[in-house]
Order: sequence, then structure tokens, then C-alpha cells
Amino acid sequence: YKLSVSPEMDIMEYCRKEWRGNTPAAKRMRKGYEAVAQKFASIRRIRGDNYCAFRATLFQALSQATQLPRWLQSEDFTMLPENLLSKYDWIKQWQLRQKPGKRMGEIRDEIKEYLILLRQKWKNISEIKGPLEKQEACDKLFKNEEDEYSLYEALKFLMLNTAIELYNADKSGKRVPVFSWLLFARDTSSNPCQLMQNHLNHIGHSGGLEQVEMFLLAYALQYTIRVYRLYKYSTDEFITLYPNDPEEDWPVVTLITEDDRHYNIPVRMCQETTL
Repeated sequence: YKLSVSPEMDIMEYCRKEWRGNTPAAKRMRKGYEAVAQKFASIRRIRGDNYCAFRATLFQALSQATQLPRWLQSEDFTMLPENLLSKYDWIKQWQLRQKPGKRMGEIRDEIKEYLILLRQKWKNISEIKGPLEKQEACDKLFKNEEDEYSLYEALKFLMLNTAIELYNADKSGKRVPVFSWLLFARDTSSNPCQLMQNHLNHIGHSGGLEQVEMFLLAYALQYTIRVYRLYKYSTDEFITLYPNDPEEDWPVVTLITEDDRHYNIPVRMCQETTL
């Protein structure tokens, strides 16, 4: 059994263990970790199984949640599967985790359960006042494989919903963020149906999230995802924001990546010293 989120470890200690050599890449990584260590004291390793972007983002969001996001409070939230399936017949091809070939009614009911679970877990954790207790509740949730993977299914479905909204907005002449054009400019995802078939259905199975899908995840959660991209150290892409023009009231979560494929999380923000 692999831990989903490993216990915390000193960032520089972790870096020294992982990047010993004197190659240019190792030197760059060490510099990158040093920069992160100015802001955060520790790192927690995230299990790498093609869900790591979801796992890292959701873990960080729940760890600091103090209230239920507005979109999770809405009455219509749990009706999403029903509403979308009534309009878009192709959603029947949604691949439920390890359960391919489900019938439409089963897909609808199962996704509804995942969405209810997401709301319930977010609500429970956001109501915990003490930081230690909150951390323990998050650790416990991410040790429960059944719940954890159900939450990722909910996130995938929210991404599909967001993609449909953006696609329709663009088609009706409304302004959409730039990433939305890029998302639908790919040969493999020129519309939401293709996005589902060729990308969302494969996340967690044969692939993780591509860069443009990190934007979609951020929009679906209405969170800014700030990523330290260590291999881009000393370039202006070292710290990348998804989306790059975030709404001011969106909360921020921070992740670390060495290669844009696997994500870990920095924890314990250093006290910023003021001059």
C-alpha cells in the first residue's frame, strides 16, 4: 500500500537526497528548491499514479479550507449530471473509474454520489477550526482509497462542465479566457465531446493532466493554482499561475513540479520577515 500524501520532510533535506550530482539539471533543481525554501519549510511527496495533479491540488485546497466555496453551495450542484446528460447524449461514454460500459442511469447516479461526497467532505473539513485537527482529517481522507478516487471523478466531471460552459460561451460570441481557445485548438479536443473521449476519460488511467488542463481544473474549482516549476528556474516561467490572470477573490494553492508531470506540495509557510 502506498501513502497518497507522505509525511512532511525538510525541503532542503529532500532536495539533497534527490539531486546529488553536479549536472546542470541537478544544479538547477537545487537552486529551484532553495528558492522554494525561502517561502516554505517542508515538502510532502504526492503519490504518482496519473492523479497526482488532482491529489496535490485537492489536498492543498482542503487543508486550508475555512468555508464551502460558493459553487459547492448552489442548489443545482448535485443536479449537474442529470442536467448535462439530458442535453448531451454523448456523455453516456463517460468512463467511470474501473467500470467501463456503464448505462446512462448508472453514470448519472454514480456521478451525483461523487459530487455529494465532494460537498460533504469539503464542508466537514472546512468546519474544523484547529489546524492540527484539520490536517489530521485531510490525512485520513487521503488514506481512504475509495473516497479519494471518487473525489477525483467528481473533479473530472466539474472540468467537463466548465469546458462545456466555456465552449458554449465562445460559440455565442462571449469573451472567454485564452486557455479555452488553446484547449479547443488541439486536434484531439476540438469540442467538449472529444475532450471527454480523448483526455478526461484517460486521466488517472493512461495519463495525467496536461498544462492546458491545469487551467481548466483551476477554473472548475475557482482556485488559483500556483506552481513552482523547478526545471524552469531562472526563467519567467519558474512560478506559473493557473489561470495567469486569476480572479482576486479566488483562494491560492501552491504545488511544486520538477517536470510538469508529477506534483508535490510545499507546506509550512515560513514567517515572512518584514524589514
